[in-house]
Amino acid sequence: MSPQELKKKALAYHCKGKPGKVAIRSTKPCTSGEELSLAYTPGVAQPCLEIKREKDLVWKYTARSNTVAVISDGTAVLGLGNIGAEAGLPVMEGKAVLFKHFADIDAIPVCLNRVAGPNGRTDPEKLIAAAATLEPSFGGYNLEDIAAPACFEVERTLKKMLSIPVFHDDQHGTAIISLAAILNGLDVVGKKIGECRFVVNGVGAAGLACSRFYLTAGAKPENMLLCDSKGVIHTGRTDLNEEKKPFARKTSARTLADAIKGADIFLGFSVPDCVTPAMIKSMNKDAIVFAMANPTPEIFPDVALAAGAALAGTGRSDFPNQINNVLGFPGIFRGALDVRAKDINEEMKLAASHALAELARAAIPAKVRAELEKAYPADAAKGLFRTPAGLRRDMLIPKPFDPRVVPHVARKVAEAAIASGVAQLTIDDFDAYEKAVARRIAASRAE
Repeated sequence: MSPQELKKKALAYHCKGKPGKVAIRSTKPCTSGEELSLAYTPGVAQPCLEIKREKDLVWKYTARSNTVAVISDGTAVLGLGNIGAEAGLPVMEGKAVLFKHFADIDAIPVCLNRVAGPNGRTDPEKLIAAAATLEPSFGGYNLEDIAAPACFEVERTLKKMLSIPVFHDDQHGTAIISLAAILNGLDVVGKKIGECRFVVNGVGAAGLACSRFYLTAGAKPENMLLCDSKGVIHTGRTDLNEEKKPFARKTSARTLADAIKGADIFLGFSVPDCVTPAMIKSMNKDAIVFAMANPTPEIFPDVALAAGAALAGTGRSDFPNQINNVLGFPGIFRGALDVRAKDINEEMKLAASHALAELARAAIPAKVRAELEKAYPADAAKGLFRTPAGLRRDMLIPKPFDPRVVPHVARKVAEAAIASGVAQLTIDDFDAYEKAVARRIAASRAE
């Protein structure tokens, strides 16, 4: 599809019929005088008084338990940059569509204005103050497209202040999905995460969060080099902010080309075409390359493989091993909401990564195969979904339209929330819960 054709189709898609992509619908009938009196005055006073008596009853008598706010100030929209709150609204609506379609979660786009400081950049205190006031209406917050470094303070502070889960998907979504791919990739090439040398290019929200998460999963700090636009993050630099300083290493490497020599894993969150075939050739044997700059990656996967990489992935849907955040956040929030978790912690995030890695190894049942072949005809033509159980180099993680993804991620996240003490509800039968989530999502899509 040409750029002009894409523009025409996308604009028509967004304005056809009702403008935008989301709407509110009632979950209770209101077709008679009696129902009107129950939905609003005088009947509505009864749940109000019950909630006043016992605040936790808000979860029983309102939609809060299944409602997430997608909060942004539009300062770091993927591929577009600082476009502002109004221009960022279509993206937040898109996120709401994905929450509903994949997990039957009602998500409300909340784009905030007037939260910038005198320098025109996000003022964390203003954004925190605005977001915190909305807590009574939502079961969780998905922070989106907030520029670094403000995004780190915003999430960190809101997680401490609020009693609902707060999750910055630009950081943790990419970290969770990419870790799942790394874990399976390392199994394919026969390496252990604690022995691998990592090079991360791009030290914004995603790059930093991913690096921290890989350490949680077993990577060694001394085996990790990060690069920003000025080169390697090393101990001799005096221009590092507080987020970058923990990753400064004592090394003679100064450029990306220096850093990548002998590396086992390259992860890119940076700019197009900054990695050359010569750099890939300088990596360790059986190297893994995940180049996630969009829409043009740091190096295209076919080029990386031709240069000697064992495995490659991108953020794009037209190449194998797409690192797509939609594999994470719907199931993560489904599981968190269903046990009324107070937080989305490291244990829950690791559980999501392992859930995705497990699914990629599992056999594909016939019913699931039929759905995947319908959603991905090009992959179906290659026989991608008709292979035995086990890992494939071109499918290290599941596909987003695999109907098993959200139920399995939700199950593992809920289990981890309960085990780590942040859940306020419990689940007695996780097998039954996973099946119930699958049925719920299927029923929602059929409406």
